[in-house]
Amino acid sequence: MLKTLACKYDSTVPKMAAKYKATIDTPHGPRVCIQVSTDRGDGRKPLVARFGGIPLKRQKKTVLDDRRPGPATAHRKELILRLQARRCELCELRADVHVHHVRKLADLAIPGQPQPAWAQLMAKKRRKTLVVCVACHDEIHVRQLTAEFTE
Repeated sequence: MLKTLACKYDSTVPKMAAKYKATIDTPHGPRVCIQVSTDRGDGRKPLVARFGGIPLKRQKKTVLDDRRPGPATAHRKELILRLQARRCELCELRADVHVHHVRKLADLAIPGQPQPAWAQLMAKKRRKTLVVCVACHDEIHVRQLTAEFTE
């Protein structure tokens, strides 16, 4: 804190410590602290900020009451749940599944061409991944390749 004040006022730490040093009365006797007061005028009490002035003596009779941490709940991600269902999102078949990815959803919409069912489903779900069975995944890639060659 003193370094921050010294930098702010283009001064040194010892000068700031001497300027803001204060002695306050506490139940444990007088203590030295750093205190900054700002007068607000209009008969209002000044704003006072203190740093320090507390006893650092060990309290042997203090009882520590540590709260037990709550149970850690890790929610599964949506993609993991979709994979664990082992169900094709296109044909609803329960089988081994693959995940089809696209770089970005904007790549699905090609102007002037109708979207295939898988692209419509991805756009509807707003997801860049689609969990599909092996047959559907192969069909998606075959149609993509044929569409690229016909252009």
